[in-house]
Amino acid sequence: MEQAGLYALAAFIVGMSKGGLATAGALAVPILSLWMDPLTAAAYLLPIYIISDVVGVYLYRHDYSRPNLMVLIPAGLVGVIVATLVAPYLAASVAKFLTGMIGVVYCVQAFLRAWRGTVEPRPFVAWRGMIWGTLAGITSFISHNGGPPFQAFVLPQKLPKLAFAGTTTITFAAINLFKLPAYGAVGLMAGFDWKTTTWMAAVAVAGAVVGRRLTVILPDRVYITFIQVTLFLISIYLVGEALVSWLGRAGG
Repeated sequence: MEQAGLYALAAFIVGMSKGGLATAGALAVPILSLWMDPLTAAAYLLPIYIISDVVGVYLYRHDYSRPNLMVLIPAGLVGVIVATLVAPYLAASVAKFLTGMIGVVYCVQAFLRAWRGTVEPRPFVAWRGMIWGTLAGITSFISHNGGPPFQAFVLPQKLPKLAFAGTTTITFAAINLFKLPAYGAVGLMAGFDWKTTTWMAAVAVAGAVVGRRLTVILPDRVYITFIQVTLFLISIYLVGEALVSWLGRAGG
C-alpha cells in the first residue's frame, strides 16, 4: 500500500508539472527514490512523463515562445546524446550536485535582482539558449530534473505566464521522447510492470488537468514566486543529497 501510494503521488506530480506547475515534476524521482534506485525511478517514470506530455502539449498548443523552442529543443537533443555517452562514467551524486547548484545560483541571482530593483526582462539570446538547453537535456536524462538550467535561461526573459508554462511543457515533451531510445539502449526500460504504469498514467493525466487549472487561476506574481521557491528548495535538496553521499563515502 505504501509503495502504491508513492507511485500515485509521483504520477500525479508529474501530471501537474505538465499542466503548468513546471518545477513540481522534479519531486517525482526523489519520491520514488525512497523505494528504489534513482536511475531505476527515472526510467520507471519516463513512460508516465511521455503520456502526460501528450496532454500537456495539447493544453498549451497555443501558448509558447517559438524562438525559445527553436533553440531549446535541438539543444536538449544534444544534451541527451552527451548524457547517453557520459552517464555510464558520471556518478549520480556529481550530476545531482551540479544540477542543484545551477538552481541555487539562479535563485540567489533572481533574489538579488529583485532586491536591487533590477527586474527588467533579459532579452532572448540564442547561444545562451544552446548552452542552457544542452545542460537541461543532460540533467533531465539523469534525473528528469532539467528545470534548473532551463529556468535559469527562460525565467529572466519574463515571458507571459502561460507562454512560460507552454514553452516548458513542449520543450521537455521533446526531450523525453529523445530519452526513450537512449534509456532503452542502456537497458533501463527492461523488466517493467506495465500494468502499474497504465494506472499511473491515468493518475498523471488527472494531475495535468489540475495543474493547468491552477496555472490559469494563480496570479502571475504568485505563479513565478511559487516556481522560484520550489526550484530553490529542490536545488538545495539535490545539493544536500550529493553532499551526504560524499560524506558517507568519506566516513566509510
